[in-house]
Amino acid sequence: MLFYRLLSTKKLSYLLFPLMLLTVSLTGCEDSDTETETQLSIDQVKKNQGGWPRSIMTSKGLLTLQQAPKRIVSTSVTLSGTLLAINAPLVASGATMPNTSVASEQGFMRQWSAIAKERGLVPLYNTEPNAEAIIQTNPDLIIISPTGGDSAMKLYEQLKDIAPTLVIGYDNKSWMQLATIFGDILGLESQAQTVIQEFEKQVEQTKQTIQLPPQPTTAMVYYRDATGGNIWTSESAQGRLLEELGFTLASVPDSVKGDISMGIRNDIIIASGERFADAITGKTVLLFSAAKDREQDLKDNSYLKSSEAIQTNQVYAVGNDTFRLDYYSASNLLTRLTSLFGTKHDQQ
Repeated sequence: MLFYRLLSTKKLSYLLFPLMLLTVSLTGCEDSDTETETQLSIDQVKKNQGGWPRSIMTSKGLLTLQQAPKRIVSTSVTLSGTLLAINAPLVASGATMPNTSVASEQGFMRQWSAIAKERGLVPLYNTEPNAEAIIQTNPDLIIISPTGGDSAMKLYEQLKDIAPTLVIGYDNKSWMQLATIFGDILGLESQAQTVIQEFEKQVEQTKQTIQLPPQPTTAMVYYRDATGGNIWTSESAQGRLLEELGFTLASVPDSVKGDISMGIRNDIIIASGERFADAITGKTVLLFSAAKDREQDLKDNSYLKSSEAIQTNQVYAVGNDTFRLDYYSASNLLTRLTSLFGTKHDQQ
């Protein structure tokens, strides 16, 4: 069983409690049932014996849905990939900067942009959240991430009066954890489990195929201006997947930590300036959100010449689409790791 597979009550806090009849209506957090609130932890879902209504505890309180949503709007381009993977009725999504190495002309992630186009997904805005654009889509459920560059939390108070608004983070969850939570609250349990099982088979096959490079590994996103990087922790989706495959994440000295310019996050450690070299402690470096040309860019950084991974040429780019892991990009990542470290790697 995978580390982050969502079938163990010892590891997860959001599996269903004993089924109880919920009498609250489709509403926001201010009308939540007091007894249910005291029973549920963040991201736990509770369902009525007949399936509906069902509730989820969020950082903003209890959110209850009387029936399955039919018009979901995601303000987070990161969360949208997982919603698409479980075939949720997603009608619109926030987008990022269009026409880049990671995003299509609509600002959707390239790994799922074709699927988004096929399903008629509407881009709400590029980068900067826009409440009017969200309202115009007539949603019956709005989904917001509390952190990250695609967070629309500043609009929460406005949006929760328009439609039920679910606040759910991705900085401390794999896409599979998100898929299970979404499946439970949206009534798409079977779809979520099907796509998870397909991915689990790919993970196991990859684990059996690859020969790990020297450990431990520094997994990071290298800044384009070469001033530093964001290092994935074991709380990140990237870190969890690597650990499941057998990688050991390199530790980062406490002297490097402390930058919270992107908000308090569990998934990354920001290392920049003079502290950057001290953060690269792995014998191997995996460059996320990067194509192969970025390998040489890192090697050419004069501040990193003494780093062991640089000296031994153990630097590997794992793809432009790996900054935000969903079913599609995570599958692509496994394919690239197999290509880099498959059974023929030791013969290269």
